[in-house]
Amino acid sequence: MTIAAMIATDDPSLTDDLLRLAAAADARIELVHDADRARQGWHWPSLILVGNDLADAIAAEAPERRQGVVVVTNDPDTEQVYRRAVKVGAQDVACLPGDESWIIDAMAAASEPEGQGALVCVLGATGGIGASVLSAALGLTAANRGLRTLLVDADPYGGGIDLVVGIEEQPGARWPDFAARSGRLSALTLYEALPRLGDLSVLSCRRGTLTTVNSEAAPSLIDAAVRAFDLVIVDVPRYQGEIGRAALRAADTTLVLVPAEVRATLAADTQVAALRDDSTNMKVIVRAPGPGDVTPEVVADALALPLAGLLECDRKLTRTLETGDLERALRRGPLADLCAHLLPTLHPQLQEPHEEPQAA
Repeated sequence: MTIAAMIATDDPSLTDDLLRLAAAADARIELVHDADRARQGWHWPSLILVGNDLADAIAAEAPERRQGVVVVTNDPDTEQVYRRAVKVGAQDVACLPGDESWIIDAMAAASEPEGQGALVCVLGATGGIGASVLSAALGLTAANRGLRTLLVDADPYGGGIDLVVGIEEQPGARWPDFAARSGRLSALTLYEALPRLGDLSVLSCRRGTLTTVNSEAAPSLIDAAVRAFDLVIVDVPRYQGEIGRAALRAADTTLVLVPAEVRATLAADTQVAALRDDSTNMKVIVRAPGPGDVTPEVVADALALPLAGLLECDRKLTRTLETGDLERALRRGPLADLCAHLLPTLHPQLQEPHEEPQAA
């Protein structure tokens, strides 16, 4: 674990408090007791916690202005503290004990490597069209290609997407374990808590339990997910709850699955219009063939969305899913072909390298 933060204080009481909070955040820190040592290490840590007792002395060293500096105090005289914070160039002031949770979150965030995975939402325009199967198939294919992938079930009324990939009996956290959380969630904590199938982790709802996720838990978990994984795929129901809304707001790409039918296309048009404020990069996947003459191009034009691909009907897939062996279904067939086509557009790591033309 790399050093995440520097604590600069010579106050024994403040030192004890901050070391306790660092232990709670599982953050590795460096403790310095004078302004000169603080100046020497001023540039490298993500977070610097300056004790109120050393703020004036550090300011006298005229350190370079930078982000991630916080003055910490257990003194109720905050007027003097804010004056010192301005002098030292701090962006925040934390007052103990009231701001303990904030400091723990800041230390935990500083401990994590910077990274931002791609987030993809999959949404069906009608029920039973196969959005959950497509989500799971994309997740399995991405994991088999070396991406650390998370498959998220956003439908508390569904049967649990862990069942689709065949790990419903595996121990590990489900949505009820996160539903009441508040504050920042550690990426490592999330990764280690979930059941996995190879490089595919799954966060599913729990069968027999209606999960009510609060308004803070869903964005916190989505934020942790994109820090912990290369690719996050969220199976979003038509009637989005807190999980679906948080995912759609954060999504890099939203795939809307629509059957090649007139009525379904009209229903999807209303749905797409409602999503436009939160989803900036929507694409349509058309399930074909339909019962009439509606072509995939007609569906895409009607929705004013780019056509991302076709999901062709496959009777063998239906039988394979009943046995819980989606991986076998992805060895060949229309679903496997669609996933192979889509994934390079969803994550840059899977794109073919661009070859410069050779000079004649």
